[in-house]
Amino acid sequence: MSRMYDLRQKEVINTNDGVRYGFVSDLVIDESEGKIKTLIVPGPGRVLGVFGRDQEYRIPWSKIKKIGEDIVLVDCETGKILVECDD
Repeated sequence: MSRMYDLRQKEVINTNDGVRYGFVSDLVIDESEGKIKTLIVPGPGRVLGVFGRDQEYRIPWSKIKKIGEDIVLVDCETGKILVECDD
């Protein structure tokens, strides 16, 4: 079983185009089902999820192909998962 801390230590890489998104910064959880819906990774130019642009990658759980020891492999279109931050 993995913990949030474990996910934050893994780099997210897109198998579709080889883009390295960075490291998981947050999760969206469906409270009614108790399941992870989305992984959130800071967008381009952001440092530690704080400084930089107001964009983030929101990767649906269904797009995760493999969670390895050091990386999370996803298969998605970068343009569809890069969105403006809510906050």
